Amino acid sequence: MNNSVENRFFGIVCGALLVFVAPLFVLFLFLSSERADKEIRDHISVLLVANAQALAKPLWDLDEESVTQISATVVSQGAIVKVEVRDQSGQLDVSQSTIPRSFDGKLVQVSRAIIYNTVDGPKNLGSISVYYPALGLFSGLKQEEVVFISIFIFAVLTVFGTALIGNRFFVIQPLMRLTAAIEATRQLGSRHHVDWQSNDEMGRLARSFNEMQTKLESEEKELKFAHRRATDIYNLTPAMLFSLDEEDRITAVSEYWLLATGYSRADIIGRNFADLVTSSSRDKFVKRRQGENGMTVTVKFVRLDGRTMDILIMESEAAAGADDRLSLSVMTDVTELKASEDRNHRQAITDHLTGLLNRQGFEAVLDNKIAAADAAGQELACLFVDLDRFKWINDNMGHAAGDTALIELVERLKTHLAPSDEAARLGGDEFAILLPAKDAEIRAKAMCEQIASIFETPFAPDMHLSASIGIAIYPHHAATAAELLQKSDMAMYAKKRDGKNGAQLFDKAMLDRARSRAEIEANIEAGLVDNWFEAFLQPIVNLNGRGIAGFEALMRLNHPQKGLMPPAEIISVAEETGKIVRVGNVIMEKAISNLAKISRISGMQDTYLAINFSPLQFEPALPARLAAIVGRHGIRPERIVVEITEAVLMHDNPQIRMIVTELRRFGCRIALDDFGTGYSSLSYLNRFPVDIIKIDQSFTRASNDGDDEVRQKSRMLIEGITTLSHKMNCTVIAEGIETEEECRTLHQMGLDYGQGYLFHRPQHAAALIEELMAPQSAVARAS
Repeated sequence: MNNSVENRFFGIVCGALLVFVAPLFVLFLFLSSERADKEIRDHISVLLVANAQALAKPLWDLDEESVTQISATVVSQGAIVKVEVRDQSGQLDVSQSTIPRSFDGKLVQVSRAIIYNTVDGPKNLGSISVYYPALGLFSGLKQEEVVFISIFIFAVLTVFGTALIGNRFFVIQPLMRLTAAIEATRQLGSRHHVDWQSNDEMGRLARSFNEMQTKLESEEKELKFAHRRATDIYNLTPAMLFSLDEEDRITAVSEYWLLATGYSRADIIGRNFADLVTSSSRDKFVKRRQGENGMTVTVKFVRLDGRTMDILIMESEAAAGADDRLSLSVMTDVTELKASEDRNHRQAITDHLTGLLNRQGFEAVLDNKIAAADAAGQELACLFVDLDRFKWINDNMGHAAGDTALIELVERLKTHLAPSDEAARLGGDEFAILLPAKDAEIRAKAMCEQIASIFETPFAPDMHLSASIGIAIYPHHAATAAELLQKSDMAMYAKKRDGKNGAQLFDKAMLDRARSRAEIEANIEAGLVDNWFEAFLQPIVNLNGRGIAGFEALMRLNHPQKGLMPPAEIISVAEETGKIVRVGNVIMEKAISNLAKISRISGMQDTYLAINFSPLQFEPALPARLAAIVGRHGIRPERIVVEITEAVLMHDNPQIRMIVTELRRFGCRIALDDFGTGYSSLSYLNRFPVDIIKIDQSFTRASNDGDDEVRQKSRMLIEGITTLSHKMNCTVIAEGIETEEECRTLHQMGLDYGQGYLFHRPQHAAALIEELMAPQSAVARAS
């Protein structure tokens, strides 16, 4: 109890006495001593003055006896204990002392010169010195001062004792009781109270402590009840609850956990949970806190009977974060859910019609196949397969027939696939096949031959199919999955452009064509934004007289640096990208505007304008847009000829048929362009309201071919088309006339009009107007 409150209080009081009372007491003694010393000195000074006068005469006379008597008288005075008298010449030295032998204190000396008044004046005969003991602090105290000091010390001791006794009874005793209650509570676990009643601070402290003990006792009862209830809930709740320590050892499990797993509590407590999961899931469980899902993990758990089940473990993060971790976890049997997820995943990556992978599944497999090829030191061939004319089957035979053909195609294809191969339907009639092999190019070409054999047998009566196949090899042609698929796609499109029905291996020249196509796309977009597109006009003349009957509007892109660009590639790319609608609207607007300017020239008021339309331009808004433009420029509808190709009619789209009919009803005339190049052109004359037939320039050139047989057959076809068209009230125009011989032959066969370089080249509207306004220009009205 060296550091007890009582000892500290005792130390504080003693310290106060030493700091405040003791210095005052010492000061009092010091002042008393100074006062006593001063009184002694004053007494001795008076005594020395008197005795120095008394000794003057005896010392002059060297009367040693008288000097001795006077010295004896001085030494007997009060505090003086020693007297010394010496003459100046040293003949007389008298010393008297009353100092006891045991005295070892300090003496204080006081001296005075002995002066004798002679006839010659005062003379210093010698000196008298007296000695008295030096006074201590207590030496100078008077009796009344001693009494006062005694009373002061008694009073201080009384206050000190009273403070210690009061501290003992009113502070130490209740503190000791409070300490005893706390120690009893700590050691015994029961809530002890302090038996102390008072109205002071210690009483309030005791009451507060007792109230706190009462409250804690009540809370402990509630906690015990809550713990008992939580334990019951833990054990009886219908969930697989368990707890782990910091080393993942099982510390507790619920009754439902035991029921679901088949284990007993005695056998499972203390085991590491990782031992209860499959070896394939063990590492995943151990590293669960390092994953993105925090304390949630799905593993395969082994029941007591050996069966495995997929379980989802959710662990309490708050408990897991403590230094002494005891986690609360719940595990849920997700075996059925996992199986359902697997089914959903397979459905998500599988084409529902054919059972092959879809595009999403193929892209995921492609990465894995590339990694496997790298690991095995193999190559990987990617075949991009696109069916030819499959859209025609869907449009003419129905989607059900198309689906049946796709299913049959996949069944035939699977017979040629090895277990390591992978096939996917990317969408519509597009397929992809992955072929790992040491020499993937040889394997790919062999597979292409097998695929070609698949199409030898019709898929249904009159349902013949073929395929265009693009081949790309990893790592020769591509370094990534996306690049491999892209380049096989690029090779397939190259085969499509070259005539379809076959295979094409990727080569670097395709990249140049792709870059060229991308450049054309950029030029088309820039041309639409910066107004680079122009509507050139090529006159159509009457073969009987060469008078201009109308004009055909031709698209041209006038690049500011490259000049006029070839229109065929621009039209092809614009149709593929869907920008042909915007381009066509620009050309239509400018061509009709140019026709309005030409109409101001004398003799040109009845000429017509033929405008080519792509299949993509036949939108529901086309008739209204065309009507608005011709109305704005004051052009009669019958002066507008809508040129359509067999490609438009081949769609046999009800919407296109409706739009063409509406344009015809509005007053526009319909021209069938490039007639004779399709295998079913004659049927269109019966199915569509055609006004003008334009014979393709290939027939025009063949009509004067050097080969007699070719020339004869071409002329027979031209005459037949002309005769048939005239019987159906259709005007016939020959395209591509370049020589007088061709013109003469066609005129003799009864053709009405013609166009070609023989008459006029396509020109900018401004140049054409300038030419038409020249005096020598021959003008004829359209018949």
